[in-house]
Amino acid sequence: MIDFNSNSIFKLSPIPVEHALDPIRKFLIPGEEILAVFKTIRDQVVFTNKRIIAANVQGMMGAKVDYTSIPYSKIQTFSVETSGVLDRDCELEIYISAVGKVRFEIRGGFDIVTFNRTISEYVLR
Repeated sequence: MIDFNSNSIFKLSPIPVEHALDPIRKFLIPGEEILAVFKTIRDQVVFTNKRIIAANVQGMMGAKVDYTSIPYSKIQTFSVETSGVLDRDCELEIYISAVGKVRFEIRGGFDIVTFNRTISEYVLR
């Protein structure tokens, strides 16, 4: 899923913070907190107060997992697109130095406006 060089769209569903993959919790440094967790079928994207962590489950058995960490300090620009009446999905696009644009489509009635404010707090420091 998280092949940041493919320039594809990642369709995510929000899940409770407590459902973040256990290895991701072990990556967290002192003072780092999970803000939001999203999933695809097997993969996860976790937003903390320090970075975005993407878990890309690989292979048939899912035993191999690639973890990518994006510090907020590397985000140059970001944008959000709110959901509409018929299209309940919203989008978050981030532009990362040395990687380019990554686009996340979040399914359902997720509150992207409030999430934008939260991300802004960490990106704009």
